[in-house]
Amino acid sequence: MHRRHLVSRGLFLAAGLTLGAQVSAQTSVNIAAMADFAGPYANVMNDMQGGRLAVIDWWNKEVGEKLNVRINVKTYDTRYDVAQTASLWPGIKAELKPAMVFGLGGPDAAALQQRLPEDKVPMLLGTAAYGFGWKPGQWALNVRPTYTHEAAGFLEWFRATKLEGKRAVKVAIITSEASPAYADMAKGLQAYAKAHPDKATFVEAIWTEVQPADLTLQVRRLANAGTDVIVIQTNTAQAVATKRALQALGKNIPIMLSLHNGVLGSSKALGNPNGFAGDYEVGAIADASEDDTPARKFYTMLQTKYGLKSGWNAMTMLGLGQAVVGARAVEEAVKAKGAAGATGENVHAALLSANFTSAQLMGLLPGVDFNPENPFPTGTAKVNIATMKDGKVVRVAADAPVPAIPKW
Repeated sequence: MHRRHLVSRGLFLAAGLTLGAQVSAQTSVNIAAMADFAGPYANVMNDMQGGRLAVIDWWNKEVGEKLNVRINVKTYDTRYDVAQTASLWPGIKAELKPAMVFGLGGPDAAALQQRLPEDKVPMLLGTAAYGFGWKPGQWALNVRPTYTHEAAGFLEWFRATKLEGKRAVKVAIITSEASPAYADMAKGLQAYAKAHPDKATFVEAIWTEVQPADLTLQVRRLANAGTDVIVIQTNTAQAVATKRALQALGKNIPIMLSLHNGVLGSSKALGNPNGFAGDYEVGAIADASEDDTPARKFYTMLQTKYGLKSGWNAMTMLGLGQAVVGARAVEEAVKAKGAAGATGENVHAALLSANFTSAQLMGLLPGVDFNPENPFPTGTAKVNIATMKDGKVVRVAADAPVPAIPKW
């Protein structure tokens, strides 16, 4: 079994907690963080992980000391694999007794969604949500709405601004059946197009490998069908294969990416710092544009005071957003139940009852309002849309509305 632990400065020592006298007097709250250092996200994982740990360092110093509570994080490499997450979980639960899990993505949700209610440990994911998790009474919660909600917000913006609202957007998606989350993206997009035929026409779902070698034939088919937008919310490997296919065909169909495979990360994987110029990244979270936003100011402070080394990019944003919601949930549980009351059950209750504002979340998210019926934000959800120009992320739309979508 391959396992890799990353440890923040003084957060959690793999050989056991050996904290100083001041820290040992504090109540410890343990969080298990899932990571991928050997699978499809290995090339971008360090940025997300750095964001997570810097936020916890900040919270421990600025908030935790006043509450006499310290959050400890221990990281496990799941390789973005359902079976690996499932096999690691019993040992994690016994060893760490976590009050919360920082999930990485779909495999973690698929592996643990049914176990968490019995174990009474909530899992928080910085990624967008999934249709298979859109059920009441969930313990796996996403800080963003579903990938389909985010794509729909972009498509309605694209239709209004690029097509002047004159016709439906012809949209295709490239994905894989290898992951339940990846397959869910296609199902959701099809459901959205079916429910809103005046806004979107679903061209085709291209089912391919997680890390495809060549997609030229498939992309030619999309081009011949008059596709306006290709949605890729999976990973950088599929984004790069699609971009290379478009280049080989001499076609210029815009690609809509998510944040974990955004324009900077995908350009880096392509080997061209401006490789995804004119394409888009979309998410219901602060973008990594050059604008002087509250999120950017928070990031700069973490660099200066807490040694954050992660770049200013979408993957770092996911780590920052996930960790700040998690830390605030621990904070709410402690305020409600006392320092010893930050159990998994109480942290879950805090997540469901709290209505975190953007200010509480340091501008990283527009707000988070979970409820027992929806394991992701609903009323606060908006998307930011950014593109790439001259190798930099440039915002093109802020707080674009997210439409209502039927369950699929």
